[in-house]
Amino acid sequence: MNGQPINSAAVAALIDHTLLKAEATRNDIERMCMEALQYRFASVCVNSVFVEQVSEALRNSPVKTCVVVGFPLGANLTAVKFDEARAALDLGALEIDMVIHIGGLKAGDDAAVRSEIESLSRLIHERRAILKVIIETALLSEEEKVSACHIARNANADFVKTSTGFSTSGATVGDVELMRREVGWEMGVKASGGVRTLDDLLNMVDAGATRIGTSNGVKIMEEALAKFGS
Repeated sequence: MNGQPINSAAVAALIDHTLLKAEATRNDIERMCMEALQYRFASVCVNSVFVEQVSEALRNSPVKTCVVVGFPLGANLTAVKFDEARAALDLGALEIDMVIHIGGLKAGDDAAVRSEIESLSRLIHERRAILKVIIETALLSEEEKVSACHIARNANADFVKTSTGFSTSGATVGDVELMRREVGWEMGVKASGGVRTLDDLLNMVDAGATRIGTSNGVKIMEEALAKFGS
């Protein structure tokens, strides 16, 4: 989407309704799914332990089941990330948000980082699902952010994503602008971490984001309905 959304439905369609806290319960996840169905968010994004519950709750709806992999550090063996993604897909995930090996990127081991993304990309696309690659911008230099974007693009990821929300800071307008510039418009850019208000969301969209990860989706929608109407 270029430019700002023009109604509340367009705002909702940008949002990955997210709950990734360690203390999340099945009741919390049930509430998230009900909220996502009410507002018609893009997806519900959860840890893999909840994928079956979410997939069942969202069955026959336009809301997708999104699962994080290698979360939040990205420092897993590639085989572990691959198996985690495969298990999530088997249980109904339609979108996978994978954390790159951040230390590998910072050490200049671009080939290994790309190979890992490619292995998951092949699996995920065979299942007709979507891969988002979390680069954790807060831990990267500008040069490393550029490299991460190019690696993800060349490894056939569908999105680059700013942040886990579990590091030193989350998405910034500057990082989203950089990511959009580096990947062009053939890929999605997801802003995640610290997007708490409608103004935050609109600023990220203006910078080039086409998906927003947030745990504040209901609050944002209340603001959107007040601004745009139903």
